[in-house]
Amino acid sequence: MRLWRRNCSKSLCTVLTLVAANILLVLYSKRTIHNWVVGSLHKEDSVVALENNVHRSGESLKLIMKQQGHMGWGNAEFHPGWKGVKARLALKKLFQQRGKELSEAQQKEAQYLFLEFGYNVFLSDHLPYNRSIPDTRHARCLQKTYPAQLPSLSVILIFMNEALSILQRAITSIINRTPPRLLKEIILVDDFSSHGELKTRLDEKLKLHNQNHPVLLKLIRHTERRGLAQARNTGLEAAAADVVAILDAHIEVNVGWAEPILSRIQEDRTLVVSPVFDNINFNTFELERYELAAVGFDWKLWCQYDPIPQAWMDAGDATAPIKSPSIMGILAANRIFLVEIGALDGGMLVYGGENVELSLRVWQCGGKIEILPCSRVAHLERFHKPYAMDPGIPLRRNALRVAESWMDKHKYMVYLAWNTPLENSGIDYGDISSRKALQEKLKCKTFDWYLKTIYPLLKPIPDIVCYGRMKNSLDESVCLDRGTVPGNSPKMEPCHRFSTQNVYYLLSGEFYVGELIAKEVIQEQYCLTDSGHGEDPSLELCSEAAKRGQHIYWDFQQGKSIKNKDTARCLEIRKDPSGPYRLVLENCTKQIWKIEHIGRNWGH
Repeated sequence: MRLWRRNCSKSLCTVLTLVAANILLVLYSKRTIHNWVVGSLHKEDSVVALENNVHRSGESLKLIMKQQGHMGWGNAEFHPGWKGVKARLALKKLFQQRGKELSEAQQKEAQYLFLEFGYNVFLSDHLPYNRSIPDTRHARCLQKTYPAQLPSLSVILIFMNEALSILQRAITSIINRTPPRLLKEIILVDDFSSHGELKTRLDEKLKLHNQNHPVLLKLIRHTERRGLAQARNTGLEAAAADVVAILDAHIEVNVGWAEPILSRIQEDRTLVVSPVFDNINFNTFELERYELAAVGFDWKLWCQYDPIPQAWMDAGDATAPIKSPSIMGILAANRIFLVEIGALDGGMLVYGGENVELSLRVWQCGGKIEILPCSRVAHLERFHKPYAMDPGIPLRRNALRVAESWMDKHKYMVYLAWNTPLENSGIDYGDISSRKALQEKLKCKTFDWYLKTIYPLLKPIPDIVCYGRMKNSLDESVCLDRGTVPGNSPKMEPCHRFSTQNVYYLLSGEFYVGELIAKEVIQEQYCLTDSGHGEDPSLELCSEAAKRGQHIYWDFQQGKSIKNKDTARCLEIRKDPSGPYRLVLENCTKQIWKIEHIGRNWGH
């Protein structure tokens, strides 16, 4: 069994990532849109998977994952110019092939909308708000019955510069697919949107809704941007129902979504639950059914799907709740319990990490997290994130805040994963005294307990002794680089801050190159390897290289050579006639290497 990670990225989860390869934004005339909606053109569209998770579960339940899902920014790398360059490449390919079906004015409108929102608003504006979507529940879910008396529900929708048609479709789906006796209110929280249609036009639309559903819809507007966590808290503070469901605004709930949530929370008020996500294609708006999975995260605190617990598989009930280490971001909980454990961490900036922070707090402080297979919500994943700022900045800052608040002696792993100094990082993660006070008040368990009891898949690596970008003194403008993925050929590339140039040296002698994974079963680290023949080094899965007798252990001291312990050959660089440096294995010439950060337990 092997689960491949999505590097969607990345909601906060965003993971969910942003790989633009042969992705077509399909925009059609009204005639073609009609055909599109009924599905006749579905086979023409192809979206490259964003480094899919693939989880092969037991044959009896046939749970085969190939999901991109609700990762938000997930495991994305934040290259400069993503929005302008990558998105325009997709549009250029579109109009080379299908742009003639639109007038020039329509093409300009479509391009503007796509670049502005990151999904096909041109199509969304032509789709009905009350459209039907496939019922993606397991057949056994349709046989389940729920108590006649269930808690009341407040649905909170958070948005910032969402397309108006997307908001209206979310609202309509909630009204149409939630029993009126259960739905107390829908609270919209606008985190300081700037788009004009979200002002007067939105107010008018909500008035029309409330004519048919009096006092059902409420709108709260922030007068400054306060970030995702604080926007959710705003909705929570305004809610009056027994249970709150906190959702993104770019969703469509499916039939029967609410009853499993309300029934389960009625059984146990200390539960925080999540529906199962399906995906709404950013391009076609068709729904793709996703299989079941637990929700976890890596050491950057980016969300990812994990294998379903074996105990759940053994039980053989496809409708049973699934114990999960974390949530993606969309959640439901008893309103009073959520307030008692501290709501969302208002100290989080913009977005990213708030879901992991809440998850750790729930588990460590007396609650539980479950995924509910019979509750399905379809989530619209963007092709690109239309924000001017670099989202890597708040993601890293928020991750360190979580580490310092809840991860005690294991917090160093978050610093290592983000390639950040353990001391004097220069990152202000804010005042965490309120988080520490919560720990005392709620008598919370340690993160070590959480790793051992709730999330044993996530492995700390205590013997990493140095880490960061690796440079050779011959030319310090180039760094050791993971190279093309898939592929096993490390390179020397101009230095940058992305994870392909993260290098980790272990006390035992391995060099991990690339992103720090440190998760059992899912995917191993790649080790720098000397095969013993030829002059090219390679990157191999560490355990497989060891089984094959390849040589993965190196002697290294800061400012000295890198020498393989078995072959006695050194890793060096050589300048090709064409200009660039390349990595070679040869008899040592005393070339020296330096790595960026000193970790712990290194006696050199």
